[in-house]
Order: sequence, then structure tokens, then C-alpha cells
Amino acid sequence: MFTHLHVHTEYSLLDGMCRIPQLVARAKELGMDALAITDHGTMYGALEFYQECHAQGIKPIIGCETYVAGGSRRDRDPVKGRRENFHLILLAKNLDGYRNLLQLTSRAQLEGFYYKPRVDKELLAQYSGGLVALSACLAGEVAQLFNQGRPEDAKQAACWYRDTFEDYYLELMQHDIPEQQRYNQFLIELSRELGIPLVATNDLHYINREDAEIHDLLLCIGTNTTVADEKRMRMADDGFYLRSAEEMAELFPAAPEALENTGRIAEMCHLELEFDRLHLPEIEIPDGLTPQAYLERLCAEGLGTHYPAPSPEILERLRYELEVVRLTEFANYFLVVWDIVSFARRQGIMVGVRGSAAASIVLYCLGITGIDPMKHTLVFERFLNIERKEMPDIDLDFQDDRRDEVIIYLTERYGQDHV
Repeated sequence: MFTHLHVHTEYSLLDGMCRIPQLVARAKELGMDALAITDHGTMYGALEFYQECHAQGIKPIIGCETYVAGGSRRDRDPVKGRRENFHLILLAKNLDGYRNLLQLTSRAQLEGFYYKPRVDKELLAQYSGGLVALSACLAGEVAQLFNQGRPEDAKQAACWYRDTFEDYYLELMQHDIPEQQRYNQFLIELSRELGIPLVATNDLHYINREDAEIHDLLLCIGTNTTVADEKRMRMADDGFYLRSAEEMAELFPAAPEALENTGRIAEMCHLELEFDRLHLPEIEIPDGLTPQAYLERLCAEGLGTHYPAPSPEILERLRYELEVVRLTEFANYFLVVWDIVSFARRQGIMVGVRGSAAASIVLYCLGITGIDPMKHTLVFERFLNIERKEMPDIDLDFQDDRRDEVIIYLTERYGQDHV
């Protein structure tokens, strides 16, 4: 099974109650296979959580508890803007889902922020791919509509989420809240009627049950109230901790399928993030070639221009350099530089290359450099070698009164957001 957690960012004093290394260690101690992070409106802890879970042998599930605006994310109504938003849990199934989460949380901050970072249904429909959606706690749209005495509207809202997301679940929780019990029964009936599966989760704000009292005190400090204030913000009970599988089973004896679905969701979420290589831009490759094959073709064409009768030594040097490029996976980088320099030469913009790049016969054959590295016995390994695997440095100097033309070309070719 898995649990999704909330590390509150509104009250920094509470951060110490749910530190990621200790939380993951506790999940492992309880024999859990997977754990999900769903911070409110943000993904600040996602990468640390991902790496810590992998280090401790737990599958990380990256998610977010988004705020969904009741209308448009661009609305700035001084009353409704503070009150009318709903919670929605989103979990990344794969890299596509992770990228959509990044889009949603970024746009929530840049376009929808009004007291909270908000998305809206327009954005959810646009970026629903690769995501599992859960109806969330009592602050979710289905829950709020039901508790307002609008069960038909709650049903329509559930249908919208079911039709928008490939995987949508109605979320059962068990806390000492009167509305929760009535709502859970409604969800069970709604699940049968609409064919939307149930999932059992636990809202988590601290790691161990005995931390509840300390959490309550810190919550008072964070909201500038006292424990004697009956109207203060407080949790409903002491159950907002990392429960074991056995404890969760005791909470939902009437809905065993909801517990089973936690495992199904964990199985469908498989996100692999890479931290050991650069993600480089790509140019259009003709004839369905790979970047490496296209680079080799261009070098073969340029070889005859620069070496009409290449010696075995020259052929071996070119073969060797291309193999190093293949092993270091920098073919795209070479092609992008070739594309930039080719544009400058077509437009009559003066361009020069300096530094260790002059030692590459690949760059010479591509027409990027004008220095024959064989003639001058230049050492290629100063520029690129497989032991170091660092990005090779190709320093380009452009005619200073025409550099703006190069920048405009790059922007149009690769996109404003990549330049």
C-alpha cells in the first residue's frame, strides 16, 4: 500500500514534524513499498523526496495537492477568490505526468495565484495526461458540494473528473469528523453508481501518533493562537500520522477494494528521473536517422571537402572522435552548434571558434572550425574524453553588430522558452 502525505508550507515551524529522511525510514520500517508526496499547491520537496526514497528502497510517487479555482484561475474576486477553491490530488504516473505536474504548479503560481496558487479546469483538461487524480479530502470539490446539500452537483463534478482523467479515484479517509462519515457513505454509493473506483488514504502531517500534541502546539504558534482558543485552527484527531497497513485495514473494513487500489495506483506510477546527464536541444533529423547517424553522415560529406585523399591516420582519427561522441551522447550538441554556425555562414555573419574545440576533426569536417587538427597535431582529449564526460566547450564569437540575428534565429527555431 501507499500513503500520500502533506508537508505544509504555510507554516514553516511545522516542517520539522515531517522531515523526509525520517518519514521514508518510517515507511520502510512499516514494510511499505511506496510512498507519495502531495504538498499543498507546490512541489518543493519532490526531488529530495524522490532521491531519499530511492536511497532507502521505497518507490517514490511524485504528486501535488492542487488548489482548483471555482471559476477561472484568473478571477480576482476579493471574496470568492479566497473561499471558492477546491483541493485535488494529482500523482505522476510517468515522465509525461511529471511534466504536466510541473506545468500545472508553475501556471498556478504565475497565472492563478490569489491567496493560493490555483489551477482551473481549463488547465486540468489541458495537462491531464500521465496523471492519476484523487478526489481529495473534505476540501475537494465533490466533498464540498455534497456537504452543501448538493449531491447531484457533486455527482456531476465527479463525472467531469472521471471523463477528464484517464485514472480518477474517489478518496476515502477516516478521521473524527462528522461530515466525513456521511461523505464516505456517499462516495461508496457514488462509486457503485458511476463506476469510479475507491481508494483509501490517510492525510498525514506528522510521522508518529505521539507527535500530535507537539504538532498542535506548533500549529498554535504558526497561527498566533493558544490551545485555550476553542475557535483556533486544529486537527480533528490524533490520526494524521503514518499509519501501518494493519491500521488502515481496520479503518475501512467495509471497503477492502479501496485498500487494494492503493497498490494498483502504486503499480501504475513509475517515474524515472535522470540526474547524471544533460538534456540537450534537438534539431530536425532527416530520413528517420538518429542524431549520431546524422552527425556521421555530415562528417563523411565534409571529409571529402577537407581531405580529398584522407590517409588511414585521418580516417582513424575521425572514427575515434565519433565513437567518443557516441559514448558521451553529445551528438545533439554537435548538431546544434553546426546548425548555428551554418546559419551564420549562410547569412554572411562572421563567426569564429576558439579554444580546445580546434582540436576536433569532427568540428573541422562539419565546417565549424577552420583549423586542421591533424596538420597541427592537436590533442582531441583536451576537448572531449570519455573519462570526464563533461559537456565539451565550443566557444563561438559572432560579429558584434549582427549577434541579434543569431539570437532571433535561435528563438524562432528552438522556442522563446529555450533561449
